[in-house]
Amino acid sequence: MKLFLQILLIASSFFLVVAVLLHRGRGGGLSSLFGGGMQSSLSGSSVAEKNLDRITVLLGSVWLISIIGLGLLLKV
Repeated sequence: MKLFLQILLIASSFFLVVAVLLHRGRGGGLSSLFGGGMQSSLSGSSVAEKNLDRITVLLGSVWLISIIGLGLLLKV
């Protein structure tokens, strides 16, 4: 079980990085936090971008579950 969770953690980490890098840039970096990036609109997302968002959330959930599972296994 421990080996399975370690492999799952490594694989989900890799695919999560790839999924985040595939996203389209939406803001102007730090200036968009303070209201400088008003030109980007979230409502104009394509179907592919929405699916990529769902995949990224799913991979993040798998990553988090594998971290918690490994932490519980190593604690015992």
